[in-house]
Amino acid sequence: MKIAQRLITATFAAAVAITTVGCASGPTAKSTGEYVDDAVITTKVKAAFAADPTVKATEINVETYKGDVQLSGFVAEAGDAQKAVQIARGVKGVTSVKNDIRVK
Repeated sequence: MKIAQRLITATFAAAVAITTVGCASGPTAKSTGEYVDDAVITTKVKAAFAADPTVKATEINVETYKGDVQLSGFVAEAGDAQKAVQIARGVKGVTSVKNDIRVK
């Protein structure tokens, strides 16, 4: 009985170790939690764009990596691009915004 209990304990410990290492982030990879956080930030930025009447949300792409938001796409006026950056910076969780939006 003691051998079986030790085997179960060792198997559980190994599973926990593998899971912990598998979910850890590195300099080039995101953890599961970071992936979810970035997806939430992206969604909030897109929702903020959709709620603003001056920004055409369908023309601006949003990507998030570890809280850094990158905006790309095309707008009619330079002021629209600046407005999009301003809106994105106002979203909770955004650490920085990179503006790759081009004026048509």
